[in-house]
Amino acid sequence: MAPNGGGDGSSELPSASSASPDDGSSAPACPHCQAPLYKRHCKYVCPQHGVVIDCSDPFR
Repeated sequence: MAPNGGGDGSSELPSASSASPDDGSSAPACPHCQAPLYKRHCKYVCPQHGVVIDCSDPFR
């Protein structure tokens, strides 16, 4: 009867964990590949290039 086939609703948000990008729309993008950056302890990390922006960066 459930439209998604699961019935429990757990598959509606497949990866809503702490490894998600910071707020999607306001997350900065990697200057190399334009992938959304992940916020980790005062750093923005690209999944392919590693740490790209640090919170002490004067350019942020």
